[in-house]
Amino acid sequence: MSTQTTSPAPAGKTGFQLPRWAGSFGFQIIAALIVGLALGLLAKYTGSTKANPNALGTTLQTIGSSYVSLLQTAVVPLIFTAVVSSISNLRAVSNAARLAWNTLLWFAITSLIAVLIGIGLGVLMQPGASTGITQEAKYAGKSGDWWAFLTGLFPKNFLGLGASTTVTDGVATTAVSFNVLQILVIAIAVGIAALKVGKAAEPFLNLNASALAVIQKVLWWIIRIAPIGTVGLIGNAVAVYGWDTIGSLGKFTVAIYVGLALVLFVVYPVLIRTHGLSVKQYFSGVWPAVQLAFVSRSSVGTLPLTQRVTERSLGVPRAYASFAVPLGATTKMDGCAAIYPAVSAIFVAQFFGIQLDFTQYLLIVLVSVLGSAATAGTTGAVVMLTLTLSTLGLPLAGVGLLLAIDPILDMGRTAVNVAGQALVPTLVAKRQGILNESLYNAPRNGDPFVDDVDNTVAGTDANSTDPSAAHGVDRDLATARP
Repeated sequence: MSTQTTSPAPAGKTGFQLPRWAGSFGFQIIAALIVGLALGLLAKYTGSTKANPNALGTTLQTIGSSYVSLLQTAVVPLIFTAVVSSISNLRAVSNAARLAWNTLLWFAITSLIAVLIGIGLGVLMQPGASTGITQEAKYAGKSGDWWAFLTGLFPKNFLGLGASTTVTDGVATTAVSFNVLQILVIAIAVGIAALKVGKAAEPFLNLNASALAVIQKVLWWIIRIAPIGTVGLIGNAVAVYGWDTIGSLGKFTVAIYVGLALVLFVVYPVLIRTHGLSVKQYFSGVWPAVQLAFVSRSSVGTLPLTQRVTERSLGVPRAYASFAVPLGATTKMDGCAAIYPAVSAIFVAQFFGIQLDFTQYLLIVLVSVLGSAATAGTTGAVVMLTLTLSTLGLPLAGVGLLLAIDPILDMGRTAVNVAGQALVPTLVAKRQGILNESLYNAPRNGDPFVDDVDNTVAGTDANSTDPSAAHGVDRDLATARP
């Protein structure tokens, strides 16, 4: 843990200085949300639409999409170098398998709780009854596929990248995408291979560790401009969709957000307290990532910050966090894969006048607990919903009803996803006796990257390539209790 010092101002030099709280990352994000909301409303009421944005709408859209692109660009090298470095530092660890098992178990436990809450809200609130709207068109989008998880495990190339080309008015446009699950598989394979090679792989591991340090520095720069990206992201969401689109599906929207709030502010705090940890410290530590997830609507895009706060604020060892957090970004989605499909499936059934029986409710639970992994190759809440509806035999046409408000729902879903992706590693680390509780309970300064700014961290170089130097807890992995 670092201690940030402030140099005194030169003698005789006076001038206006911002309050200390104004420089905190959390305050800047909140301020950006307010500014983005105001600019989005201004763009909307000056005629900006999704099809024909005006100058302000185009500016907001460009700023938001550019920032998300920056985040996603950093994800691939971060995952690869972090996982390889983590594996290389697990040479003396005998409990790696137990950590992995406990992580998956707690993923399932929290998903089960979330889906039961979703089912309860769907039954009690009846979101699909008396909506006053009619189905306009048959849904023709992509459906969930149980084989996606298995096929997604096999990389199509070394970098786990894919490309698709579309032709519009004679102009070809190629988009490059990446599969996080495949990148994880590649990194794990390379890391294990490096361990098996032994001494001959030391130059490669040293290079990888140095690359990781450089990438983390670049990530700090990207995260520091998050308030600018937030203005564009939230402003564009308001300008394009507006808040009036909630009206026709108001009860459904309220049901989703009530479920998300119960998971985030009731279930998670109960789990934290039962593990003897401070709820306040958890939220103050994870909040920067939750804020960014809310506006970016991307767990993968938020991954760099989620991993950083999990390590630096919540005290989870880097060697473990490098596995658990990226894995959670693809398979741990309490918002998208538990609350949302449960309430949505019940909504569709009620809308079409279909009575669900006990077996179908059990199927909702099964799909929600296992389906997030099954759809990892084709990630997305809509894909998860189609998988649920297909399993239950409900009309896929119901998906089309919900697409209009999906961006509004996606903000809350992604925020809960990211909160859970940081929570489970924290709980598992606590249960295994490897959580750095002094770091977890340390005062927050509002900047999760402060120890990258300082030159030293507890007497150690903040950018040292030794992962254990970052917060001094990775060594505990080797001595964790059985």
